[in-house]
Amino acid sequence: MSKFFRDFVAKLLARRETLARIGVVVLAGSIFVAATITAMAPRVWGVLNAHNQVPPSLTGFSGLAQRSSVYDFAGNQIGSYQLENSQLMNIDNVPTEVVAAILALEDSEFERHKGVNLRAFTRAILSNSRGGSKQGASTITMQVVKNEFLAGLERDGRYKVLQARYATMLEKEVPKKLILERYLNTIYLGNNAYGLQAAAEVYFGKDVRDLTMLDGAFLAGLIQAPSSYDPIQYPDSSRNRYLQVLDRLVETGLITQTERDSIGDEPSIPEVINKKSQRDVTRTYFTEEVKDYLLNGSDILGTTYQQRYNTLFRGGVKVFTTLDSKAQTAAEQAVRDELPANKAGITAAVVSLDSKTGAVRAMVGGRGFVAGQSEVNLALRRRQTGSSVKFFILAAALQAGVQPDDLIDGTLPCTLANPGNLDEPFEITKGVSQSTASLRLMTWLSINCAYAKLSQIVGLERVVETMYRMSSSQWLSKETFTIQPYASLATGANELSPMDMASGAQTLANSGVHVEPYMIERIEDARGTVLYQYQKPNLEQTLPGEVANNAVDVMRGVIKSGTARRTPLEDDRPAAGKTGTQDNNTNAWFVGFTPQYVTTVWVGDPKGYTKMTKSNVPEFASVIGNRGGVQGAMFPAMIWKSYMDEVHRGLEIVDFAAPPPPVREPLRLYLPGIECPAKVVAGTLPPPKSTVASNPKSTTTTMPVESTTPNTVVVSVLTPGTTIAPTDLNPFSPVPTTENGLYFFECAKPLPSYVQTTTG
Repeated sequence: MSKFFRDFVAKLLARRETLARIGVVVLAGSIFVAATITAMAPRVWGVLNAHNQVPPSLTGFSGLAQRSSVYDFAGNQIGSYQLENSQLMNIDNVPTEVVAAILALEDSEFERHKGVNLRAFTRAILSNSRGGSKQGASTITMQVVKNEFLAGLERDGRYKVLQARYATMLEKEVPKKLILERYLNTIYLGNNAYGLQAAAEVYFGKDVRDLTMLDGAFLAGLIQAPSSYDPIQYPDSSRNRYLQVLDRLVETGLITQTERDSIGDEPSIPEVINKKSQRDVTRTYFTEEVKDYLLNGSDILGTTYQQRYNTLFRGGVKVFTTLDSKAQTAAEQAVRDELPANKAGITAAVVSLDSKTGAVRAMVGGRGFVAGQSEVNLALRRRQTGSSVKFFILAAALQAGVQPDDLIDGTLPCTLANPGNLDEPFEITKGVSQSTASLRLMTWLSINCAYAKLSQIVGLERVVETMYRMSSSQWLSKETFTIQPYASLATGANELSPMDMASGAQTLANSGVHVEPYMIERIEDARGTVLYQYQKPNLEQTLPGEVANNAVDVMRGVIKSGTARRTPLEDDRPAAGKTGTQDNNTNAWFVGFTPQYVTTVWVGDPKGYTKMTKSNVPEFASVIGNRGGVQGAMFPAMIWKSYMDEVHRGLEIVDFAAPPPPVREPLRLYLPGIECPAKVVAGTLPPPKSTVASNPKSTTTTMPVESTTPNTVVVSVLTPGTTIAPTDLNPFSPVPTTENGLYFFECAKPLPSYVQTTTG
């Protein structure tokens, strides 16, 4: 075999071996491709047919979450309710240079492409397929499509095809202007700001109309990674990003290199949340109470809690309230001015109502609402009332036929029956002692023994019924709270809130017509449709007009001549009120009113029943002086006067309706079973240990010299009479009275040695 042939055969065999190997590889590859195609067929088919799938609607966007706003009665915004800070705006309100800066960063071809930037899209696909850096290449239109129509879909090849397809379709049906508006209303820019308007307020304290191009450029820089570039948390990272943005503005010709150089490498950026943006969303005791009412106290915003919640926090409703911002400011200032700062934590609560309508004009619930720290609204929290509750007893007595000048004994000490526990009678040993005098004077001086007797003379159950009628509100009813007919009712054993007390006093200030306090005038939805309008209720006489006017006339003396005589209103403006101080000076109250405003002030320790004495609260020493502790006539009355003077400034001086003239001569009120009446047959009784001065409006008393050896006195003991039955709730049932001039002694004690009885 020739050398040539041998070489030829060797080459042929080598080629056959190579061909065999190639055949094996091709066969294996064919099997793999076939298997792969078989496995991917459904997915590939979905991608190829993605263009046949269309979103439910491309012509209308879904509703966006909008924050709801709260306004005072003059239309000033005082708060808001929101989960996402999302505020809709019109694209026409955005400065053109701001739009230009955002487009330069996010989609420079926006005005030219038809939904998809093919060059960027192809470049991104090639980069992603080669395993290079991930490139999104999403146009603004594609980002809108992603948020509107593709939420929840798996991010696969089909997703990208759908996104491009929908973007192309969207631009055929929706003008670019509206697509851009949707984008600028929905982009997240950090710190709970969704959309350009919210971000303008959060970072710059501006309306979107007032943004500059550099403001817009800074915000555009946040879009890529709002958390990483957060200027509040990561100012260095945010500033570096802003520098990149500035360089991009130079590239696109929006600013010159000279302008860029003048900005420098340490540009100013917002590093705190702007206060203006927080002003309208600050939570207050009043706005929190409005929120609670809309979520839990009514079905105005929906029949289910979830409906109400979504409407309030995402529905963009406008809640117009009764609050008077000027009155609210005056109330807060009065507390700051009159109540010294103190380490004991003593604070004040204030509620002020319109006397005629019951509208809540001011509400101070404590030192200030702080989420998680100070959320309890003290204006609605119940505390023992001290003597301020006496005006309810006065009203119940007058309705039962008592006259203001009827006489009653208020001598200390006094022991009364305790209906709740007959084995433990109710004793009063502290306070001011006043011998028999008019009910009018007993009110001015807040005499505990007189009023404790009066409450039982009228009937404790009847007093409780009167309290419910006079104070009825969404916060106080028999279903929501039980007022107990305690023997100690007159000294404040029941706990009531400043709102309860103001609601009750409103009945008197309005000549006996009670109007339940309310906070909301109307509610509009995001389109301006009225969802709710407060309807003035059909008014009825809770108390007869002459009864209320008589009570007011008596209570005017508290300010003119009684416990609150140091705090009359300016210009001698007619006003009435009642002080209250709980045992050991743990709670101090003042409830006062004019024909225009009813205002209650409470002062105390919200954490407990702390004694407000000089030793416990040294900051109060100069006001307490030589008295035992804080009383209602001190800080509560001082705050009340400061607020009422301010809120009435410029208002007409209006007088109360005149009280009716007396229909009979004064009688003696007495409590059967405790006080026994007797008629003097012979002799002369010694004068009491204290007597009222000749001037009935005077608060002073005279102390005569005691008789050395009283003459013998003969008396005829009369039938003692009976108390009002607990079941008698008729407010007009008469109370036990006798004519003047009788001798009364304690039924449970023997007569003095110089008093003899006769059966004749």
